[in-house]
Amino acid sequence: MKRIGMLTSGGDCQALNAAMRGVVKSLMNSKEEVEIYGFLNGYKGLIYSNFKMLTGKDFSGILTVGGTILGSSRTPFKTIKDPDENGLNKVEAMKQNYYKLQLDCLVILGGNGTHKTANLLRQEGLNVITLPKTIDNDLYGTDMTFGFQSAVDIATSAIDCIHTTAASHGRIFIVEVMGHKVGYLTLNAGMAGGADIILIPEIPYDIDKIVKKVEERIKNGNKFTILAVAEGAISKEDAKLSKKEYQKKLQNSPYPSVSYEVAAKIQERTGQEVRVTVPGHMQRGGSPCPYDRVFASRLGSEAGKLILEGEYGFMVGYRNREIVKVPLEDVAGKLKMIDPNSTIVQEAKMLGISFGD
Repeated sequence: MKRIGMLTSGGDCQALNAAMRGVVKSLMNSKEEVEIYGFLNGYKGLIYSNFKMLTGKDFSGILTVGGTILGSSRTPFKTIKDPDENGLNKVEAMKQNYYKLQLDCLVILGGNGTHKTANLLRQEGLNVITLPKTIDNDLYGTDMTFGFQSAVDIATSAIDCIHTTAASHGRIFIVEVMGHKVGYLTLNAGMAGGADIILIPEIPYDIDKIVKKVEERIKNGNKFTILAVAEGAISKEDAKLSKKEYQKKLQNSPYPSVSYEVAAKIQERTGQEVRVTVPGHMQRGGSPCPYDRVFASRLGSEAGKLILEGEYGFMVGYRNREIVKVPLEDVAGKLKMIDPNSTIVQEAKMLGISFGD
């Protein structure tokens, strides 16, 4: 008998259900008896022993369903060792609930913060296997995370839709894409949607270069310009500030986000009308695309295999088009960022796309 605990932590995304389904189906198709304990609302469920027993029927029909049937929440790693408002030791509570249920393994689906806590639990002696979830594709140790391709599709669709109205009215449009620290989503959606300017956190921008690109397009007879801007895009001036100084500037900024600041400066300098569109959480919602359904199912299946073989302490990742197991200690606390000199950035520039640098 294998007793498996399962939880989804952090922001939701497409294919969480598909990944969990992959784990459970691979286990239940083996000869081993399995009990599945689903912890509700992320690590909170494990901390406060809020769970429910799940059967194969719970995972039937969820391949195409977005979100997570277990619910999710953010439990910041930086406060995980702090007692809760009632003085409860959260780490000890998670360990006690793990042992109380006599679990053989805990399957955790999440992104960067989730993996830090997962690695902590591994260090505390629990058997842990993780699956890489995030629309940002910024998880170290894997070339791809599930949820990313679905989000690229949605963000690209938003840019596609903006193209027609931008062309009709001869306007400059900014589409703000999710991504506070890395720009994979903005870069891929921007290229797929034919954006003229792409701004990502890894390449600080110069507003003069952006204005120059816009003016060049106007001079060449182009009636509109599309900018794909990451939430975490930053100017060269702001990039020189300390983290504390930058946070203070953001708190005192009259703009809701960097996209509105860029829009105001372009409009002031060019006299052209600028509009901002923010797809927001739409990028994390809806049904997973076919790629993510297959990808998440593969990851889940491999996680099931590791459980059956008793191999714990790994993230199931994807490298060089193969599913691989990556030691959790090699993943936790690391961020996968875009290299400004990478081939995809250079190729985008050859296509005429400006990064404002």
